[in-house]
Amino acid sequence: MFPALPNQHALFVLILAVVALLLFSNERVAIETAALFILVTLVLYFGIHPFTVHGHIFSALRLFSGFSNPALIAVVALMAVGAGVVNTGGLEPIGRVLARLWPISPRLATLVMLVCAAFLSAFVNNTPVVILLLPLLSGIATRTQGSASRLLMPMGFATLMGGMGTTIGTSTNLIVMSLAQQQGLAPMSMFSFSAFAAEASVVGIAYLWLVMPHLLPATTRTVTTGSPRTFSARLQILDTSLAAGKSLAEVRSLLAGARLLSVFRGDGPELALLPDLILRTGDILVIHDKPDRIKEHEGALGAILSAGESQATVEKPKEDRQLAEVVVTPTSRLAGDTLAGSFFEVRYGLTPIGLYRRGTPYSGAQALDEVVLTAGDVVLVDGPRSQLDVIRRSGRLLLLDATTNLPRNHKAPYALTIVGLVVLTAALNLVPITISAVVGVLLMLITGCLTWADFAQAVRADVILIIVASLALSLALTVTGGSSYLAAILHVLGHGLKPALMIGLIILLTALLANTASHVVAAVIGTPVAIDLAHSLHVVPTPFVLAVLFGANLCFATPMSFQTNLLVMAAGGYRFQDFVRTGVPLVLLLTATLTVILAAHYHLVW
Repeated sequence: MFPALPNQHALFVLILAVVALLLFSNERVAIETAALFILVTLVLYFGIHPFTVHGHIFSALRLFSGFSNPALIAVVALMAVGAGVVNTGGLEPIGRVLARLWPISPRLATLVMLVCAAFLSAFVNNTPVVILLLPLLSGIATRTQGSASRLLMPMGFATLMGGMGTTIGTSTNLIVMSLAQQQGLAPMSMFSFSAFAAEASVVGIAYLWLVMPHLLPATTRTVTTGSPRTFSARLQILDTSLAAGKSLAEVRSLLAGARLLSVFRGDGPELALLPDLILRTGDILVIHDKPDRIKEHEGALGAILSAGESQATVEKPKEDRQLAEVVVTPTSRLAGDTLAGSFFEVRYGLTPIGLYRRGTPYSGAQALDEVVLTAGDVVLVDGPRSQLDVIRRSGRLLLLDATTNLPRNHKAPYALTIVGLVVLTAALNLVPITISAVVGVLLMLITGCLTWADFAQAVRADVILIIVASLALSLALTVTGGSSYLAAILHVLGHGLKPALMIGLIILLTALLANTASHVVAAVIGTPVAIDLAHSLHVVPTPFVLAVLFGANLCFATPMSFQTNLLVMAAGGYRFQDFVRTGVPLVLLLTATLTVILAAHYHLVW
């Protein structure tokens, strides 16, 4: 029998939690906007309708406490420390070793790569690890004529597994540990659950190594076939263009199979794609094709690739120039900005000529340099080889092309030493991770491994706001009794299930929320509910908290569940279905594995 409905404040918070899940799963709503909406709604409601707890009025101002939460401070500091490692190329030696091992034994090198990716991600935010390995693996696939798509997604998933291993592995882990301590659980050390994660990772990495490549499409990246992605580009018709004065039907035959998305004339609306439409000088054709084919179409039509006010004019000999792909990472200066606003061409000396965006292709209605870029977008650029080499060595952009040159400068040892000190002092419990991470940021700034501009770029508003809003939601659920109500419902739904099976149910439900909405929201809602459920079952709550922590990290089934999935999706040319086909079995496999591990260690009844 279901429990009676809770008080109106708890009901409001529960409804708002459902709204939060819907907003966070809606790609059309910015995460930071959704998070701020949830936070403001909570504060206004509790400010207008006060809630009394044990005879005292609950202050709505307490909902802002997430801004001063030690877990948030640690997350922000660790993001900045990770940016210092990326800027200096501190992980480059590992990439060099992998590049040398690959020609000897690709199968062994793949296993070593997966293990290294998982191990590094236990101590460093997985974004820098993915950024290091994406161009390396793409270059290896190019030289060996192998399939990059069968390497990139397993690598990305391996970093997610590694993040489960320590309290600093992901922001989710820090938040769960912080909430558990607030609920009265004893603090956990950095390696308290590392053994569980390691045992599960053995099973998971075996799946990534032996099974998953056979479930992925074999997209081969070679010098002749080029990128697996298709880009949208704008071709402007000149006076001398073959297309000038010709009908659209004639131009389609010249495009040789390219997809013609739209035609624009001046500042007017999009023209209807009628076969007898006569093209004029100045018209813009928006086409969709592979990078090398886009350049061929430019020559075939005698048109010119246009990014906006500037055009991709080639002043240098053709053999001195090269196409490359710039991946917009979550920490990139391009994320949330336009190419024009970031002075892309002036700053980097590269000409943007196309855009790849998952889902709906870039329509061309806006000039390319006026499109607001988001994480996961890939910009096709044309530039001198020498300039691309300079940018690649500097590490200022994540380039995907036929090379494996990795950025590194003389400050890389400083960055690695600082990361080592941050991890070591926290691991030895000399100081809390929040303090060691903040000290690490200061050392990064003093040594020049990080600038304030880099710091501002690394600290993402969406991460901060979603953590603060989620912590406020968790606090409201706990104070009003909403979490106890959810725990009672779970108890009813799992009637007859032994504690061990309830662990598996929690992992599965948390993973479902993490993959469809947000891993942070899944963690902050799940933690108090899991603790209340453990108390109702009269068992120790620690394995239930760990079930939430592990479940929130199983972000394998959808590309939007974790930021590095978007990077991997863009670089590998994957589709949504590829994540579902390979990720869902992995989620189920690790759910079963972790259930057995936690039940055995904590002697839970089956």
